[in-house]
Amino acid sequence: MSKALFPIGELTKPEVREIATKLELVTADKKDSQGLCFIGKVRLPEFLQQKLKPKDGVIVEIPKTSELYNTESPKFDSKEGELQFLAKRIDYSVSDGAIVGKHQGAHYFTKGQRKGLAVGGTIEPLFVIETDVDQNVIYTGQGKSHPGLFKTTLFVTNNELHWVREDLAIAEGESMSVKARIRYRQTLENATLYKVNNGLFVEFESHQSAITEGQFVAWYLDDELVGSGVIS
Repeated sequence: MSKALFPIGELTKPEVREIATKLELVTADKKDSQGLCFIGKVRLPEFLQQKLKPKDGVIVEIPKTSELYNTESPKFDSKEGELQFLAKRIDYSVSDGAIVGKHQGAHYFTKGQRKGLAVGGTIEPLFVIETDVDQNVIYTGQGKSHPGLFKTTLFVTNNELHWVREDLAIAEGESMSVKARIRYRQTLENATLYKVNNGLFVEFESHQSAITEGQFVAWYLDDELVGSGVIS
């Protein structure tokens, strides 16, 4: 089965119905379901816990004052170089912070998550700022304003790039001003699309919290959904 062409999990119900109607799908008038379509009405975290074995790992707290967030922006020869820098993922290591707890599997957590960490004694609540599934480490930071949560720019590869309005697709070297969102029911934000050889950058006007690889970004002209892609 191929991957979904549209960010169904990130759209409102009317938007999903609109897409289905335009494509003349038989499910256009079907009653909505909040469960996983292939297993029934089961919450995703519960499903993962049933199917993935627990694996002990550590929770690391990264301080807001970490030098990782004080990197000066270099001078760029091109806009693409600047976008690559802004979209780059921070490479954390355990030595960058302090071990504050343990967990049973990094695959159970996602960026921006607050509940389920079971770590107390902090001035502000801990939020997940990164997960390393390979090393089974969860990186966290105190407070919803922690700098590790925020970025302005993300990237979508050509293989994960989809245009609902193919007639509006931009070519390499072109840009487009749009409204965009990275999660379900988020208020649409001003952003600019930049098409490059191997994909598409989305640069938001303001910082976005918990941009997460594997989730969808969707962009609009006025109120019309014109494209989407999986965040790389």
